[in-house]
Amino acid sequence: MKILALDTSTEYCSIAVLLDGEILSREVLAKQRHSELILPMLRQMLGEAGLTLAQLDGIAFGAGPGSFTGLRIACGVAQGLAFGADLPVMGICTLEAMAAAAGGDNVIAALDARMSEIYHAAYTKMADEWQPVREPTLCSPQQAPLVRGSGWIGCGSGFSIYGEALRSRYDDCIHRIIGDLRPHASYMIQLAVPRFAKGLGIDPADAAPLYVRNKVALKEKER
Repeated sequence: MKILALDTSTEYCSIAVLLDGEILSREVLAKQRHSELILPMLRQMLGEAGLTLAQLDGIAFGAGPGSFTGLRIACGVAQGLAFGADLPVMGICTLEAMAAAAGGDNVIAALDARMSEIYHAAYTKMADEWQPVREPTLCSPQQAPLVRGSGWIGCGSGFSIYGEALRSRYDDCIHRIIGDLRPHASYMIQLAVPRFAKGLGIDPADAAPLYVRNKVALKEKER
């Protein structure tokens, strides 16, 4: 299969292409320039791979959770490209992509969500598929959903920023922490390929970000 994936859910912007079983990828620190950088990166990547959009089998994107603006950019770009080339799309959870990158079978993924909160999920790998033990949610580090057993890997900016609170929360459950791990398009491709192969791609019109948090700011009476 030939799959394109893109992610703009954090301050980084990443793109990956699967071609002949090999994944080609690029990543830049975009900060707030995702919309400016994403299309030139896409053109360069497809050019290096010798591909046109019409030759692809599908487009995957980082659906979230993550930066509201970043999620909208990724979804919108994926939709626009897919409409023009008549391709299916697939949103990939950023936290699941982090779990796939962590190098273990039991992973707790946590991204900094600002406002002293984290985006959190926990996954277990079973038969080459990631099963959610705790679904993606927004919570304080002190109230992060608990998991059973030991030998878990903790990953993501949530652990680098709120490490003390999360270590206290999980006590002896976690044996390793990868605080600098972040969502990346190359791992989204790995998750997307078997799903596209099963025909699980959707019409671009039905694609949507996974926000988790419904409000960016609280009114004074809600604080």
